Amino acid sequence: MTATETTFNFPHSILSAHRQRFRRLLPAIGLLLLGLLAWEAVVIIFRIEGFLLPKPSVIGATFQDQFLVVLPAGLFTMREAVGGFAIGSVLGIGIALATARWTLISEGVMPFAIAVNSTPIIALAPIMNNWFGITNPFSKMSIVALIVFFPIMINTVRGLRQVDPDALELLRSYATNERTVLLKLRIPNALPYLFSALKIGSTLSVIGAIVSEYFGGTREALGVYISQQAALFHFAEAWSAIMVACFMGITFYLLVLIVERLVMPWHFALRAAEE
Repeated sequence: MTATETTFNFPHSILSAHRQRFRRLLPAIGLLLLGLLAWEAVVIIFRIEGFLLPKPSVIGATFQDQFLVVLPAGLFTMREAVGGFAIGSVLGIGIALATARWTLISEGVMPFAIAVNSTPIIALAPIMNNWFGITNPFSKMSIVALIVFFPIMINTVRGLRQVDPDALELLRSYATNERTVLLKLRIPNALPYLFSALKIGSTLSVIGAIVSEYFGGTREALGVYISQQAALFHFAEAWSAIMVACFMGITFYLLVLIVERLVMPWHFALRAAEE
């Protein structure tokens, strides 16, 4: 193949890849539009009161009117979600590395991790507000950190331990030390498991931040705005804030997905080959 052919084929391949991705999104876009149309039709046909279920058109108009209010609130809550996500991820990965290396730590930490994961947010939120202060963002970050900690730790431990026995035996036959085994075999093997947990944690962090704000916080927070508007029966305003929360969760998930593609291009190449 000549240089000229390569030059013209390269952008063509990129364009083809974008077309394939767009085709994959078409069913989701179609279902979303059909769902909104069905929602609008149900409210009109059955004459449902607006305070019970506002029409999507009303929610969209309210979102435009309240944009300068809900957007700063969403950004404030997003900082809490990202901060808690970072804390929980660092703790989860760190403890996973320790538990994968020393069995004694795994046996001691795992029951506590399961207990924390089983504790509902509604039980933790008042306690964290009392510890750190009801308007302190760290009280919400700590709740988010506890929520994302368990799935990240469990998935990372699984990836660190479920390595190829033949590859592990080969490295040990060369008298490779544990540090090299960790860096060259265990961590690369754990990356797909880790990013699966991070993608789950990205959405859980937004949920945890918003729900924790229902139990009190600054008026700049999105969860406080939603609870206040719902208490006043301003459900169109509450739904507009829920739209912001949805956008936050999707954006956070896509950011983690982009990082995953940058860190593990080989993983996506293997997945594309299998498809």
